[in-house]
Amino acid sequence: MEEAEHVYFQWQQGERRLAQAPAERRQLLERVTERLVVELRRRLGGRFTSGELVELYSRGTAWCQRVAMEMAPEEPWAWEEGIVADAAFRRYLREAADYAGGRLGGRPS
Repeated sequence: MEEAEHVYFQWQQGERRLAQAPAERRQLLERVTERLVVELRRRLGGRFTSGELVELYSRGTAWCQRVAMEMAPEEPWAWEEGIVADAAFRRYLREAADYAGGRLGGRPS
């Protein structure tokens, strides 16, 4: 579970960086992040666990950058995986079957 805790921390940091982004950039970062959430939903389908989400993340997030580049081809700052991908995975984590009220498997997330 140690790897998962590290990943959860990364995802939290992505949401924090998104929230702290300059106002003039935040709207596009939010749009890219939400598009990535839609793509996560498509890739994982219906019911999923936090472990499955961590597994998908550990296989790589290059696809996230491709999606971001398609959405904002002239704005390379909007491709930052440490912001948009991590924030998207954090947001999608809330839909995991084993996520309840900010807790995963009895632990705070």
